[in-house]
Amino acid sequence: MDLIRIIIAILLPPLGVFLQVGFAGAFWLNILLTLLGYIPGIIHAVWIIARR
Repeated sequence: MDLIRIIIAILLPPLGVFLQVGFAGAFWLNILLTLLGYIPGIIHAVWIIARR
């Protein structure tokens, strides 16, 4: 299941984080990072998924 979440996180980083943590603070941080730059959003999303 984590592999599917990582693939989703590469395509749509906030969706990958949402599937992992819901509407927690990490989700909103990921939206901010994705808006500031797509790559930081991907890195954060993969980190959140791999950490849990």
